[in-house]
Amino acid sequence: MTENTDEVAGLLLAAGGGRRLGGRPKALLPHRGRPLVEHAVGVLRAGGCTRVHVVLGARADAVRDQASLAGCVLVDNPQWEEGMGSSLRAGLDSLADSGARAALVSLVDQPGIGREAVARVLAAYTSPLSLAAAAYDGERGHPVLFGAGHWAGIAATATGDRGARAYLKAHQDAVTLVECGDVARAYDIDTEADLIHLE
Repeated sequence: MTENTDEVAGLLLAAGGGRRLGGRPKALLPHRGRPLVEHAVGVLRAGGCTRVHVVLGARADAVRDQASLAGCVLVDNPQWEEGMGSSLRAGLDSLADSGARAALVSLVDQPGIGREAVARVLAAYTSPLSLAAAAYDGERGHPVLFGAGHWAGIAATATGDRGARAYLKAHQDAVTLVECGDVARAYDIDTEADLIHLE
């Protein structure tokens, strides 16, 4: 087991209610015969995250019932309707006393991002002050890696659906961009038309 997998926890944001999908929670969208949240957890583990925290929101009880998330720490975000920022805050808070020195954050609705991208971003971890993000043709995307030294600052600025965008912009000189465009596709499952990407 490498030092990275010991110190970096996977943090999956899976609370969204799928407003533009007719109110179907993204975590429960079917993909390869199972809920999408299961696929996303598997990607984090295959990429090297030995422990995974999953933030749930919309229909959290149904997600617990229908998805196999054994071994994950499940985090409820009662404020999930406020947007991704609230889920990021809840997830980082759940890691505060876990011993993790960094969080590798991924989104449940990006099934085109696989283990190769996770592994590349994970490899950028060097210390609790690390900041790294996958890049697609030079444009910053997910997954992103936040050393624990940045968690308080991120939580303080994570509002609405912006997540850590403001913090990363303010600290862009410190962010290591890890090109992943050759191994992943960074589309989101946001609308009915996007469901074509699911199998």
